[in-house]
Amino acid sequence: MSRLLLCRRAFVRAVAFLLIAFSPLSALAEVQWPMTVTDAVGREVTIPAAPKAVLLGSGFNLLALSLIHPDPVALLAGWSGDMKNDNPEIYQSFLRKFPKLADVPLIDDGSGPGLSFETILTLRADLAILANWQADTEQGQRAIDYLSGIGVPVIVVDFNGDPLKNTPGNMRLLGKIFEQEEKAEEFARFYEERLARIRDRVAKHPESGPTVLMEAFPGADSCCWAYGTGGLGEFIGITGSRNIAAGKLPRPGGMVNAEAVMAENPDVYIATSSPGGKYSGFSIGPGVNADEAEQTLANALETPVRASIAAVRNGRVHGLWNFFNAIPLNIVAAEAFASWLRPDLFPDIDPAATLAEINRRFAAVPFEGSYWISLKK
Repeated sequence: MSRLLLCRRAFVRAVAFLLIAFSPLSALAEVQWPMTVTDAVGREVTIPAAPKAVLLGSGFNLLALSLIHPDPVALLAGWSGDMKNDNPEIYQSFLRKFPKLADVPLIDDGSGPGLSFETILTLRADLAILANWQADTEQGQRAIDYLSGIGVPVIVVDFNGDPLKNTPGNMRLLGKIFEQEEKAEEFARFYEERLARIRDRVAKHPESGPTVLMEAFPGADSCCWAYGTGGLGEFIGITGSRNIAAGKLPRPGGMVNAEAVMAENPDVYIATSSPGGKYSGFSIGPGVNADEAEQTLANALETPVRASIAAVRNGRVHGLWNFFNAIPLNIVAAEAFASWLRPDLFPDIDPAATLAEINRRFAAVPFEGSYWISLKK
């Protein structure tokens, strides 16, 4: 073998080594402890060692962990019962895959903010994760102070208040903490690419989309708790459509009276709810079949206010699982909004295909059920 050929091969190996050594994914693999991170609300938190006994202030954050970790239940020292109580079908699906979830102690009664300090003290946790909506409360601040005082670092994640801005970064944060950076980076890029597709196309078509009322948990005896411009309400704005509650309610949302709804006469009506009619007669989400979701949404429209608006008369009525506002799967909701509100711009967007890809590439436990629905005209 000639010296020239040997030199060429050595050169190729050296270049390959440098490409691997300095690639983004190899850089992600370097983990050092203690680790200092910045959480979703800007707090700098130092974590002494790789967490192995985690407290979840909201049980819904198990779903976030399940997108990047093959056995998220193995990480838990304790968790909140809110996801278990509000969406028992998801709990059962996780229980089938990870039976040890049944043995994880509850650190509250499922209400979310009501953490039991006495229970927490017995669990010897090495990290706590709170949702932003918990950290915003007085009880949440007390929990952060208490946990920090007994040596348990606390990070806050936000898949709710400012999801478009925070979801990818929060997934990267969790990936770093749990030494799953490559998977978290993959999900974050998946999210960002799909969000950019919506934003870029809308930017090229500045004409206004329809007016929209998005009502949470529609009831027969009240109208209407409307989403504002925060949380899931952000997904109206990114399509170039107008939320009729914008500028009239706090960012999360609030009550809009019947007269205001009829005066605005929105072009599109979207209802959000949960499985089984716990908070509303409208049933949608994990474990719910499409027929049940369609029928219960149709029933929710049988009030004078809802029946009178243009959206209902013209057959532009849709339903969505409310708890997209608590988990990083909210990108699926964003695609559903795009296809509903601007079908002319997004004939190629398919939220069902996106959810199937998430199930295939990321989910430790597949997400099954009817998470969004459109009534037939």
